[in-house]
Amino acid sequence: MAMTFHCDVVSAEQEIYSGLVELLVASGSEGELGLTYGHSPLLTRLKPGPIRLKTQMGEEKIFYVSGGYLEAQPHVVTVLADTALREDDMDEAAAQKAKEQAEAALKDSGEGIDYRRAAMRLAEAEAQLRTIKAIRNMK
Repeated sequence: MAMTFHCDVVSAEQEIYSGLVELLVASGSEGELGLTYGHSPLLTRLKPGPIRLKTQMGEEKIFYVSGGYLEAQPHVVTVLADTALREDDMDEAAAQKAKEQAEAALKDSGEGIDYRRAAMRLAEAEAQLRTIKAIRNMK
């Protein structure tokens, strides 16, 4: 059996996951991260996208985070997400609609369009759709 570490994934609204894991994979500000037992201390900003966990029992879990921070210590990893969703909480149709609305807002050349906000909404919707696809491919 592989060595494990404690992992907490929390958002402002709720605790999403708490338990022992063998591996955590996430998209940090500087690229993809793969964390295992005994990892060096680390603090990084997270990009919107999936967080993949391999639990102590060998089960894979994938969650969506819209951003936030990841803190790693040798025996504990904490994900503090802006927003975090479990598989059952994700709605593919709503994410697709949000993506289309953000793309339309970016194409609109009218006054009063906040391009930064529209680009962020587009990135979050695309990340959520990637997460849904990753969960689908896992099954």
